[in-house]
Amino acid sequence: MAKLLETIDLVTNFHTYEGIVNALNKVSLFADHGVTFGLVGESGCGKSVFVRSVMRIVQEPGMIEGGKVILFPDKKETKTAVNLLDQSEAYMESLRGDLISMIFQEPNAALNPIMSIGEQVAESFLFHRKQEMCRKIAEELDSSECRTIPLLRHFQKSVYQIAEKNPDAFVLKLLSRIPVLKRWEKRLIQEAMDRSAEIIGKLGIPNPEDILRSYPHNLSGGMKQRIVIAIALACSPILLIADEATSNLDVTIQAQILEMLRQLKHTEISSILFITHDLGVVAEICDRVGVMYAGNLCEVADVRDIFRSPRHPYTYALLSSVPRLFQEGELQSIEGSVPNLISPPSGCRFHPRCPRAGDICREKLPELEEVGNNHYVACWKI
Repeated sequence: MAKLLETIDLVTNFHTYEGIVNALNKVSLFADHGVTFGLVGESGCGKSVFVRSVMRIVQEPGMIEGGKVILFPDKKETKTAVNLLDQSEAYMESLRGDLISMIFQEPNAALNPIMSIGEQVAESFLFHRKQEMCRKIAEELDSSECRTIPLLRHFQKSVYQIAEKNPDAFVLKLLSRIPVLKRWEKRLIQEAMDRSAEIIGKLGIPNPEDILRSYPHNLSGGMKQRIVIAIALACSPILLIADEATSNLDVTIQAQILEMLRQLKHTEISSILFITHDLGVVAEICDRVGVMYAGNLCEVADVRDIFRSPRHPYTYALLSSVPRLFQEGELQSIEGSVPNLISPPSGCRFHPRCPRAGDICREKLPELEEVGNNHYVACWKI
């Protein structure tokens, strides 16, 4: 398969009063087109920092201090690859919500309480698809009006050139000089609302027109999460990042959201980067899995290989702590605690809790190496 996203030695640190928190320590991974890639690990391991670094939305005092984040928008043309860390903020603003979208963990924080649902979903279309909608409006201009309004005829001749350069200026110029065309401003908003109703309907939400007039406080938690997903899917991104998208939902709603994402991957999205600490969710939806611990990537493999034959001691310990239907004996726990990332352990960061640790584990950090069948492990003792 062709690569979609690749990170190379990605380093993100947080500069605090207590010291520098090494949140990401040279994380390298890649996700292919058409694949759901799961990133799993316990709280504080760096999963959310990783995706925020990819999107370049790490908040202060966090800083991306090394590495590359390479996006391959085209499956065939690798020459179109871009390093997102080298791009301007204007470029990233045009990218977010268009080619790459993100579903945040808490829908209440992602939705504006004083804006209607329709305004919030339509905002994506008005920001990323205004030029396309301007063209559609231009094509619908009534030729009879052109005969009665010479000024309109003058504008219509150059409509495509003006819209191509600055669609906002095109619409505003028409509206400010030709009062009879003020309805086209409403037409632009209506077009965005129509598209919003269409995407909401695709998510299985009944009566989308009524939902557009609602406010976040009128909706349930599961419904609000669907709206956040609708906003993320509005412009058909090639990569959807879901950061703990189902962690705050009950099991029934969680299952519905996962099934919906699975179906959307085959129709609306190229790939999904799914961030979670729930191994059951990983088994349900992911094709490949990366396991993180204390800012390091420990293991990357196909989901079946991870569950059938985990190679890293941390991955094995995680799977051993998951309750099973036919559980025999007590659940195993991982000895010790997560290290302080201001002063992390030398060598492999898992060695203080690892039953296999040796001298080399305490001295030198292992790198990801392929151990067969596209299975990568960072461990000295495999």
